[in-house]
Amino acid sequence: MLYKVKYIYFSIAPLLYIVKYRIIPGMKEVIEPISGCIAQSLKVIGDKWTGLIVRDLTHGPRRFGELEESLAGISPRTLSQRLDTLEAHQIVSKRTFAEAPPRVEYSLTKEGEELIPILQSMVEWGAKHLG
Repeated sequence: MLYKVKYIYFSIAPLLYIVKYRIIPGMKEVIEPISGCIAQSLKVIGDKWTGLIVRDLTHGPRRFGELEESLAGISPRTLSQRLDTLEAHQIVSKRTFAEAPPRVEYSLTKEGEELIPILQSMVEWGAKHLG
């Protein structure tokens, strides 16, 4: 039987959050049992270009210029901002090489790799509904 969360209660103990659900029998399955998870995720990966940056990094480390080239139409400033945001949220790691001229590579972290199934689902949905 499927249930829907009606209320969520949080009990805060040191380093522990206990969630208690009040359920209504016969309602649809809960997609987001803790309110706000989707909104918080979209703050990190919901900006224009971000999904495409992650997509390009699934092929391995990339330099800034390679990303800029593969994302036709993105400005260098926007690419830099998106990479900084992804790095701040530990989705992307930045590796700087001590060379002349300096070389920087971006790659996905373990957390970033966890986004790959989400992108694959988006591909499947797009192929099914958008042509």
